[in-house]
Amino acid sequence: MVDADQTFVIVGGGLAGAKAAETLRAEGFNGRVILIGDERDHPYERPPLSKGYLTGAKERDGVFVHEAAWYAANDVELHLGQSVTAVDREARTVRLGDGTVIRYDKLLLATGAEPRRLDVPGTELAGVHHLRRLAHADRLRQVLAGLGRDNGHLVIAGGGWIGLEVAAAARGYGAEVTVVEADPTPLHRVLGPELGQLFADLHTDHGVRFHFGARLTEIVGQDGMVLAVRTDDGEEHPAHAVLAAIGAAPRTVLAENSGLALVDRADGGGIAVDESLRTSDPDIYAAGDVAAALHPRLHTRLRVEHWANALNGGPAAARAMLGQLVSYDRVPYFFSDQYDLGMEYSGWAPPGTYDQVVVRGDTGKREFIAFWLKEGRVLAGMNVNVWDVTDPIQQLIRSRTAVDLDALADPSVPLESLI
Repeated sequence: MVDADQTFVIVGGGLAGAKAAETLRAEGFNGRVILIGDERDHPYERPPLSKGYLTGAKERDGVFVHEAAWYAANDVELHLGQSVTAVDREARTVRLGDGTVIRYDKLLLATGAEPRRLDVPGTELAGVHHLRRLAHADRLRQVLAGLGRDNGHLVIAGGGWIGLEVAAAARGYGAEVTVVEADPTPLHRVLGPELGQLFADLHTDHGVRFHFGARLTEIVGQDGMVLAVRTDDGEEHPAHAVLAAIGAAPRTVLAENSGLALVDRADGGGIAVDESLRTSDPDIYAAGDVAAALHPRLHTRLRVEHWANALNGGPAAARAMLGQLVSYDRVPYFFSDQYDLGMEYSGWAPPGTYDQVVVRGDTGKREFIAFWLKEGRVLAGMNVNVWDVTDPIQQLIRSRTAVDLDALADPSVPLESLI
């Protein structure tokens, strides 16, 4: 076991950082554990920010990874509301914004990602929002409730998962919603046109209006308030609030300034790490949204911006920091809840990597499983309102063997029999 006089520093107060700290203690590390976060809130989980907490179904206290007392009880030193401004790899120190310098023996970067900003006139208006942090969700929850009371209009730039989940939440409050999306369907680059259209139909059935094939060019306001948005095809849409949901970028400035190897932005960006989540510096690791890891099973480098990656990646990095043999080979996984539709997605099948989509079940009833395949091998699977199938779907992906397509599409054939 690592000596008690060692200090492990975690930069990043999200799920990955908190679970790393928990794992260090669970594995018996009795040195100093210091967790530094640039938000004043204790580490929390992000999915509720666009799901249960935003809709009002979940209370604020339910988003936190641990109760506040857990950190003192487990001797985890917190520096909240503090940013790390520099890493000195030679001296093995981090410098905080208030000038404090902390020495480390091992360092974990779990700095996450930040929302991409709209680059159009009008973004300085008070009614323009992003959703990444708990403070954003606090504010947006109040905004959506107000829009619902006043029959107000929300325009969402971007038809990805966050945009659609906020659209569902806004409709739950009674707000009018328009989604502006450059692609021909929502989730087009993730799910393809057929399944993207299914989500378009779902939201249309609940009163959401879509404007496809267009981008925002201007947010129009008066006296600091939003009045409308304009798009590049000459259309104008009424708006009392705007949400920018055009993706997130990994927070790599600290790593870049300290000379760590990065992945090119064209390839998804992030801090380059090996299968044990170690960076180009043997004493520094990275986990969560910021880490672009070599996946030992998929034989490619992945940067995954989803809850399960933070949940599992933080503990994996902690074990590697302790000198354990780690091969982080989790199948990527995420979930979404929109109205009465719940879904889970396992695997990795970006555009151009698959040659066929097989569906088992009834898309009309929105109860089905979709599989993305390459040469008969399952690359990814999405179960929609069908439950307790994640394990066999992930086993199919891990097997990397060709499956009988007719059996795959037949709901009467147990998935387990295809593995």
